[in-house]
Amino acid sequence: MKKIKNIFIEGPIDPSFIAKSISKHTVKTTIGGHSIFLGQIREDVKNDKKVLSIEFTAYQEMALEKAHDIREEIITKYNLTCAHIYHSLGNIKVGEICLFVFTSAPHRKEAINACDEMVDRIKKEIPLWGKEILEDESHAWKENK
Repeated sequence: MKKIKNIFIEGPIDPSFIAKSISKHTVKTTIGGHSIFLGQIREDVKNDKKVLSIEFTAYQEMALEKAHDIREEIITKYNLTCAHIYHSLGNIKVGEICLFVFTSAPHRKEAINACDEMVDRIKKEIPLWGKEILEDESHAWKENK
């Protein structure tokens, strides 16, 4: 039976959490390269109104299963030492971090390529939705790109 890790963090991902995650890998001496992607809420303009935040929701059971499968496939494909995914739920303000993907491998190219593919697959395959909250309190559903 596979152990499904909870990738969700309520609220923004704190920079100190990211730093601690990175520092834990110094004992893994077979790692030669890491690749890190941080997704940050951007101040877009929709319908002539500024985006103030994004409210993230997910079909959690299915999302966790899919994230687990993506992670395992990419670890195998790129011969990674480890890979981590963390995504925010709830209201995340402009400037805050909402996605943290971290891959590690014996060589940098594998870590970089794995991280890039993992981010693309998370955006395309995981049942996760973002509702952009606009400055007039209206909203627009975010389209993943």
